[in-house]
Amino acid sequence: MAENIGACARALKNFNFTKLKLVSPKISFPNEKVFATSVGAKDIINSSKIYSNFEDAIKNTNCVIATSSRIRKKNYKYLSINELKKIDFKKKIAIIFGPEASGLTNNELSYANYVIKLPTNNKFQSLNLSHCVILLCHEIFKILNKKFKKFDSRYKNKQINKEELNKFVNFLVNSLDQIGFLQPDHKRKSMIENIRTIFHKMNLSDKEMRILLGIIGSLKDRKG
Repeated sequence: MAENIGACARALKNFNFTKLKLVSPKISFPNEKVFATSVGAKDIINSSKIYSNFEDAIKNTNCVIATSSRIRKKNYKYLSINELKKIDFKKKIAIIFGPEASGLTNNELSYANYVIKLPTNNKFQSLNLSHCVILLCHEIFKILNKKFKKFDSRYKNKQINKEELNKFVNFLVNSLDQIGFLQPDHKRKSMIENIRTIFHKMNLSDKEMRILLGIIGSLKDRKG
């Protein structure tokens, strides 16, 4: 675990990334093993931030790109490695990686705008965490250095960050609870994850969010 974090920090610095966030690391952090494997990336380790929960780690971002070693039976928006060039890297973007042994949970993936599965041998798909980090950082580094991206007109509107979007989803869930939509109880958790997935992959602008809030508020008023 410690060696992987150090190697990830080194990979970040190799390709001009500077911010490392950790969610509830299972080791004492930082420690000597982390610094040793980070080689010349001690500044990345020293400036890294630790969070107790996943939502806090991503709340100030506009876009979350998640990684997964397998295609899951969920309605995620999958991207190939070559489709990364479609992303507007002027936004505040978080690239999230799960524990090497288990990967990201379905709940964590439900916050993602996009999910990337790196192409590997179908009979041996599991990648070392730091290898996965360096592959993605390398691809993004190449894209950023080409500087030829075109963006559509919707990005003229400010995109909401994940904290604002989570507040909206919570408001929507509360509204759905009031009308008894999230039933039966044993399906409630997966229903909320599916709802969250829908909105987190939409790249909503602040204007679009205001429209949605107005629609929901109007429906609630009419029901009342």
